[in-house]
Amino acid sequence: MIKYQYMLKNNQTIRNTNSGNRDSLTKRRYDRWAKIFNLMDRGDDTNTRFARWRSLLWSKAEGLQILEVGVGTGASLPYYPAGASITAVDFSVNMLKFAREKAVKLHKTVALEEMDVQSLEFPDNTFDGVVASLVFCSVPDPVQGLSEILRVLKPGGKVVLLEHVISSGKVSGAMMNLLNPLVLWTSGDNINRHTVKNVAASGLIIEKVSDLTGIFKLIEARKRITQ
Repeated sequence: MIKYQYMLKNNQTIRNTNSGNRDSLTKRRYDRWAKIFNLMDRGDDTNTRFARWRSLLWSKAEGLQILEVGVGTGASLPYYPAGASITAVDFSVNMLKFAREKAVKLHKTVALEEMDVQSLEFPDNTFDGVVASLVFCSVPDPVQGLSEILRVLKPGGKVVLLEHVISSGKVSGAMMNLLNPLVLWTSGDNINRHTVKNVAASGLIIEKVSDLTGIFKLIEARKRITQ
């Protein structure tokens, strides 16, 4: 495993990591789509529905040491809480390049690291809080990724997730199951995930699930203090 680190503007850091257990196909997809995601995720547009949801998401974050999983092109950067030390990871180096540029533009201090949520390279009990938005639809093994979040979270630490899940409607849910292989093949995104159940399966304790609209959920969970 090879790591190297260098300093960027505004006290940012970015560390690249070669990891043998990365899902290379999913990574290539997101590297290829990075420019399109950057156009979709404009951090300076605060009037969209997703921008409002991200603002709500980050208002629920707790602690001074916070990990953002799946930073992508940096859509959440404008909502980082003042005074917190943020580490943000993504397994797409092309996504991180856009996130770095956005951080410089917004004068945000953030440690950007290339890393797979399924194999986080942080010690146990590192972070006070973890935040992710629209990430676990594309993680190949979502329970493994959530279990890694549980591991690096301090006892009593909070996780806040903004995710889309399979519809609870019988017909719409069946259609999402039917279409999922095609969507997954074209975009790397699963549209039929049971993310609330996956959070519980990881060992995190779910505190609240808010229905935002349709299939979008805001999930708040916590690591047991005695874990």
